[in-house]
Amino acid sequence: GQSFSRKYISLGRILSHWDDVVGKELASKAQPVKLHYKKRKEGAKPDASLDIAVNGAEATLLHYQKDLILERLNNIFGERWINAIRFVSMPSNTQGSRLKKAKAPLTEAEKKHLSSLLDSISDPDIRHKLENLGEALLTEERT
Repeated sequence: GQSFSRKYISLGRILSHWDDVVGKELASKAQPVKLHYKKRKEGAKPDASLDIAVNGAEATLLHYQKDLILERLNNIFGERWINAIRFVSMPSNTQGSRLKKAKAPLTEAEKKHLSSLLDSISDPDIRHKLENLGEALLTEERT
């Protein structure tokens, strides 16, 4: 249970910071797809590797940036627990549909509706996070 949730929460954090890690141009061509945790002894630090889906040409370019990507990823988490990156082949027919599908922004009516739902939330940090979640859910509903 706990390792399952940690794995997907961690992958979510990586995805949300992906543009910062590799830059916007490469982020549109390469996507983190899976975290592999190695078995660890009690009390040991987590040890994980990250699979990044990419086409062949971009894999070569990213391979030379592997150390920089690892450093940036571990800066996000504040500790070095992702120790390896593996580039996996991404079929060319899924690349465009998965990575380049831009979501249309919310309409004014959707923004007002979301804002009215969050009126009772006084904590600005929680309100902001719920607003982001609401925007993501509303834009996802349209697709």
